[in-house]
Amino acid sequence: MAAVSTFYDEIGGLDTMRRIVDRFYEGVAEDPLLRPMYPEEDLGPAKERFTLFLSQYWGGPGTYSEQRGHPRLRMRHAPFAVDKAAAERWLVHFRAALDEAGLTPEQDQQFWDYVTHAAQFMINTEG
Repeated sequence: MAAVSTFYDEIGGLDTMRRIVDRFYEGVAEDPLLRPMYPEEDLGPAKERFTLFLSQYWGGPGTYSEQRGHPRLRMRHAPFAVDKAAAERWLVHFRAALDEAGLTPEQDQQFWDYVTHAAQFMINTEG
């Protein structure tokens, strides 16, 4: 019986997820709107959590849930005022990351559809 291929596998697994997340956080690190939402001076732990979350979401190892439990994304982001402007800035950096990821157009669209939906879902305040 052949192994089932997941989106995670199809796009290159952990190496691709790390490249996407690393590029995304390069933008976040310099963004005056988003950077204050990351209280740690070192973005490394946030990068690792996001890499593990995306990997699990797209069919990779369940390490995120093993380490942190259910993602509960809205609850985890509740302490931060996420308005439409923050969601849009988040997407700017994610778009840059996907543009450099070397995905096929279909893979890029699938990933982009998810993150645009996720960005809207995280909005928790007017502004």
